[in-house]
Amino acid sequence: MELEIDMAPAEPGRTCPVAHDYPFTAPAPLDPPAEWAELRETCPVADIRLPSGDSALLASRYEDVKTLLADPRWTRQLDPAQGAARVSAQEDGGVFGMREGNALLQWQDHARWRRLLSRSFTAKRVNAMRPQIEKFANELVDGMEAGDRPADLASAFSFPLPVRVICELLGAPHEDRERFAGWSDAMLSMTRLTQEETAEALADFTGYMRAHIERKRAEPGDDLLSELTTISDSDDGRLSSEELLQTAMGLLISGYETTANMISKMVALLLTHDGGAAWDALLADRGRIPAAVEETLRMDANSGFGLPRFVSEDTEVAGGAIPAGSTVVNNLAAANRDASVFPDPDRLDLDRTPNRHITFGVGAHSCVGQALARAELQISLDVLTDRMPHLRLAVPPERLERRTGLVVGGLVGLPVTW
Repeated sequence: MELEIDMAPAEPGRTCPVAHDYPFTAPAPLDPPAEWAELRETCPVADIRLPSGDSALLASRYEDVKTLLADPRWTRQLDPAQGAARVSAQEDGGVFGMREGNALLQWQDHARWRRLLSRSFTAKRVNAMRPQIEKFANELVDGMEAGDRPADLASAFSFPLPVRVICELLGAPHEDRERFAGWSDAMLSMTRLTQEETAEALADFTGYMRAHIERKRAEPGDDLLSELTTISDSDDGRLSSEELLQTAMGLLISGYETTANMISKMVALLLTHDGGAAWDALLADRGRIPAAVEETLRMDANSGFGLPRFVSEDTEVAGGAIPAGSTVVNNLAAANRDASVFPDPDRLDLDRTPNRHITFGVGAHSCVGQALARAELQISLDVLTDRMPHLRLAVPPERLERRTGLVVGGLVGLPVTW
């Protein structure tokens, strides 16, 4: 059954569309879908149809998305038995569903978990990791320079770097990184895998991580997982065994997949937007790299599905009634292009101040590892501009290909030369 919403049109004579198939199709790999601007103007909370066939609502304005994500009454738990929409066509609804063992499952005391994990992602820890991240990045560039041209930056640099970092963080063997990539794709699948394939991958992933945690118990190191294992084994039980397992699995998925995809998208945007003017600006002044990272995070038009929330009681957003039992997808990338907050939003502007993008989320559920992600993105740009100042795409931008079928967005590859 289609969800109904009584929404006043933004302009006289304009009405909300009946429903859109979601996610939308973009005209080019680095450009936003036309529906973003249309819906922000005419229907800020719109009916959509998900890959599962279920109906949901889409929020696309900056202030609305911030409001919805900050509201503690709106849960991340999408339980189909309670009427929540399924994101994927799988029985359990995919990564946002309520399946047992879901690595991104939200347990009841989220605030306690967040406080514990935030202590492990301090600025001190992230800064201490910077030399190691820089070393990894330079080793990957060494490999690129020793190989053929053109090269695929995605497979040679963007994906190996975050997986090396997450292996370091979790004290996991680097040789297992190919397995991590497969498990991550399976957990984030919308339409790529069947229910059976996803279940098999989840079982393998869970078994691997349980065994790895036991190894850390027997022989702890100075990595984050050893630290979290100590917290789990403490007398006050501050982190249960199940929370520890899900935290380790969630860190691997969120700490690897999103950052890896963002490195390629960031470089592609800087090399192509306005004829590569931003890349040239970084070559002239690498002190602008932090600003470049923030602006490309804001400009990312291929970030993926968005953040869904389940509404347990009647509420109102943007002047329209949203009934209890609705699932609302918050499109952060569309919100980051809202002209009421970001003047000239489709222009990549390294001097944009303030840059209040919400790519890492809002409030209590904002990304706990965002400091590490920023460090990896900044170091990637620092090393690439230093070692490969003449980097450029080896194909026209329109020939780049989006990764599809996952809840996170990215590029299939990024052919470059230098």
